[in-house]
Amino acid sequence: MTHILAGEGEQARSVPFSPYGYDERQFCSPGFDMPFGLFQNSAFGTFPEYHTSADNLDFIRPEHLARSYRIVTDAIDILEEDWIPVSLNPKGEPQLGRRGLYASVGGPSSGGHSTMPMLWVLNLADGRHSLIDMAERSGLPFSQIIEAARRLREHDLLRPG
Repeated sequence: MTHILAGEGEQARSVPFSPYGYDERQFCSPGFDMPFGLFQNSAFGTFPEYHTSADNLDFIRPEHLARSYRIVTDAIDILEEDWIPVSLNPKGEPQLGRRGLYASVGGPSSGGHSTMPMLWVLNLADGRHSLIDMAERSGLPFSQIIEAARRLREHDLLRPG
């Protein structure tokens, strides 16, 4: 979730756990100790209508619901698509050009795909780093990392760890 929120700009942020809040304080109690978070557009007590009869559905905007939906589905996509790759050529970088994965003459890409995500995946494909780890370390979107890993796997350069 923090990876997704980082791409949302100033409008989104992740805050540390506090035992003063909603149901997450129950699920995170010592008897359960579940990794549980809270996803919300407005924190409790940040608007005067909170928990009063003036708090109503007029505060809900379709664009905010759409944004929340996108963020949650992006998080689910990462959870479903994340895996830990292992390089099948761990001693040095494999020849990408002959596999059609690297531009043969200058330029940042080959076939419309950026080379940088592939280089990050290859460099961190040691069986200890997941794709989300790679996205976090590189500062690249998860979608670019997963696409690079897919292409590298199709060319027999990676396997699941």
